[in-house]
Amino acid sequence: MSEQENKINEEELQQQETAEEVEAVGSDADIDWNEESEQDETESKIAQLEAALLSSEAKIKEQQDSVLRAKAEVDNMRRRSEQEVDKARKYALNKFAEELLPVIDNLERAILAADKESEAVKPLLEGVEMTHNSFVTTVAKFGLKEINPEGEAFNPEFHQAMSIQESADHESNTVMMVMQKGYELNGRVVRPAMVMVAK
Repeated sequence: MSEQENKINEEELQQQETAEEVEAVGSDADIDWNEESEQDETESKIAQLEAALLSSEAKIKEQQDSVLRAKAEVDNMRRRSEQEVDKARKYALNKFAEELLPVIDNLERAILAADKESEAVKPLLEGVEMTHNSFVTTVAKFGLKEINPEGEAFNPEFHQAMSIQESADHESNTVMMVMQKGYELNGRVVRPAMVMVAK
């Protein structure tokens, strides 16, 4: 081979090596570009997933709040219902008790009006007293209590002043006389006591 041919072969070889290097650099650039593209895509997916996660957490928190509110509302309703049932049970006898009060009053009037000295009336009086005591004991079992405030301080929640009189024997604002006893049912006044108050 001549020197010239050798030179041409060397040049071709160099060109070929240069082409291979250029090709290798180009493929590295493609790889870098592909890696960057994949990285951008991954970051985009991560951002989407994070947004979805935040949205889901917000919905869960909202639903938890709704559940807690609903539970509190149910508890309040149950408590109110229990209180209403308790009141209904406690005061169911209110109207019935009001109707019984005149009977108790009449038995007391009969005892006061009876002639205690008469032998003929004594057995009858004992019967009326026993009936009255039995009646009062029975209604007391159901929470009906007598209000008989003679000698006590006047209390407008339990007493109704029918008249006010000056008195040297009683302190001012004291109940001098009870005209009609009052009654309360489980702490609620069914009928206030009708009284005369000292001035």
